[in-house]
Amino acid sequence: MTDQQPVAEAPEDATREIDPAAVEAQLADAEARLRRALADFDNLRKRYEREVVRERSAERARIIREWLPIVDDLERVLDHAAQDPAVLIEGVRAVRDQAIHLLARLGFPRFDDIGKQFDPSRHDAVAMTTGDAPSGTVVAVVRPGYGTDESVLRPAGVVVAGTPS
Repeated sequence: MTDQQPVAEAPEDATREIDPAAVEAQLADAEARLRRALADFDNLRKRYEREVVRERSAERARIIREWLPIVDDLERVLDHAAQDPAVLIEGVRAVRDQAIHLLARLGFPRFDDIGKQFDPSRHDAVAMTTGDAPSGTVVAVVRPGYGTDESVLRPAGVVVAGTPS
């Protein structure tokens, strides 16, 4: 055995000369593909933006169509209000109930939570009072809230029982 190690042969590709024209052609092809991909991406982004605007507009129109019968009923109540004031009160209550029902159908039911524990995600404390109720309990509602536990549109304005200081 000798101290010399066998010399590795160079791969066949390494002995070949690089053709600058071929490299330039490959580079130009890669740049063209990149430009096409970027243009496709930009077109997709613009199309998505147009679709989002269209969907928002359609949803707003759908919601407004849901409210139109309530506006119509308010106008009918006002038209008949001069005949009998009791009709005005009855009509306004009916329209309010119709609006509350519509809010519930749209996913935002009305809540007041009297007797429940104060929850800052569902309630805005507008006053505190002392009384027989346990501390931290909602005892009155000043302004009803709308929504669900997962999505509160507006928290209820509530009076909360507290301990005397």
